[in-house]
Amino acid sequence: MQDINQSTGFTPTQRWVLGLAAAGSFMAVLDAMVVTTALDTLRHDLAASMEALEWTVNAYSLSFATLLMTGAALGDRFGRRRMYVMGLLLFALASMACAVAPDTGWLIAGRAAQGMGAALLMPISMALLGAAFPPPQRARALGLFSGITGLAVLAGPLMGGAIVHGLAWQWIFWINLPVALGVMWLTLAKVPEGKAASAPLDIRGALLMTASLLGLVWGLVRGNRNGWGSAEVMLSLGGGSVLAALFVASQRLRAWDAMVPPRLFRSPVLAVGLAVSFLLTASLLGTLFFMAQFFQVVWQLSPLVAGASMLPWTATLFLVAPVAGAMVKRVGEKALVVVGLGLQATGMVCLAVLASPVGGDAGYWMWVLPLAVAGGGISMAMPAVQSAVLGAVEPPDMGKAAGLFNTLRQLGGVFGVALVVAVFTRVGGYASPQQFGAGFTAVLMVTAALSLAGAAVGSRLKPRAVQGNTAAMQGVKS
Repeated sequence: MQDINQSTGFTPTQRWVLGLAAAGSFMAVLDAMVVTTALDTLRHDLAASMEALEWTVNAYSLSFATLLMTGAALGDRFGRRRMYVMGLLLFALASMACAVAPDTGWLIAGRAAQGMGAALLMPISMALLGAAFPPPQRARALGLFSGITGLAVLAGPLMGGAIVHGLAWQWIFWINLPVALGVMWLTLAKVPEGKAASAPLDIRGALLMTASLLGLVWGLVRGNRNGWGSAEVMLSLGGGSVLAALFVASQRLRAWDAMVPPRLFRSPVLAVGLAVSFLLTASLLGTLFFMAQFFQVVWQLSPLVAGASMLPWTATLFLVAPVAGAMVKRVGEKALVVVGLGLQATGMVCLAVLASPVGGDAGYWMWVLPLAVAGGGISMAMPAVQSAVLGAVEPPDMGKAAGLFNTLRQLGGVFGVALVVAVFTRVGGYASPQQFGAGFTAVLMVTAALSLAGAAVGSRLKPRAVQGNTAAMQGVKS
């Protein structure tokens, strides 16, 4: 039955896996997006500084990035369905902690705990998809997965604005509870258990990777506050780099049972895909951090209207990603990545001009097309790079590849936010709408440059036919 459905459609089990994997990822992405519209409210309600706002976003990314590979390894070792449910439970409990936070310190701690739950959800959801869908169906499934997850990008800023405007910022976290409980119950009932054939847990590798990423991310976040030449930042970045080198050495020693086995990089497609993912997410998160604030600070819009103003940008992910996923098989990942990130850069440059004094008193209607172009571009690139990464490894390594992919994505988000905050604080500020607009213009030019860098790296992806021949040759060699 499944063989017949490979060309005609998905089996019922496949549909449940796709829906529930996307639901958990939806919740994880929603909480990254929904906070962006609430940042200006948090700045006033909790007297949050710029550093506190940055930590509200990056505490999530910090724990997420440092534990992603561990989460993927736990799924391989103890069962993907079991650990997926554990991730949902942890995410729900952390969301409750955020909702009752009396100050920014408590909120940041809750956000870090949310990231731990997301570190189980995201890589395991992709591993579940990789195991449930054979290569002929995988690109289409990933396109649908990106589209469903893209609803979080679409709904996040708008939902955050509506909740903050109509209720209170705490409710952006309470909404996770019914979603998490429902997905937990259905996952246990509908998703088959699965894990690698023999998946020992690389504890030494997990500790080294966690410690190295913690040092690197801590240094990136603290650099804007303490200065990039400060002892704390230099020690953090240097220590993280040394630990990363030790991690790589440990993986070479363990070889076949390592957390990130060297065999994953036999195909250069994986390395290119990971680099593109890093730059794509840096551009996306860097823009998101300031865009809703621009609408509220400069245009004096309410949180609800600010979130709605981003719809031409965010809605395209829901509309374009499934189509792009279906196109991967025909045109290949390379074309979609290069064209998509080129469009993202073009849209950001146009928005930078509109936000600057050169744009004059340009009305919102002039923003709609550049927002849609940028959103459509990134929506083309996202499922394509996911397909490239998962297509570069064998099924038993899906969990490891998905964990590595999401780790680089989170690191890209941290890097992007740290970079644009550094640029914004040097060029702009909150003293006046004009000062904020000047900083935001510079931010958009930086995110455009990150997108162009991603397109340049993506141009090194091989055409789909060449990838297939390379994979076949590797299979013969093994």
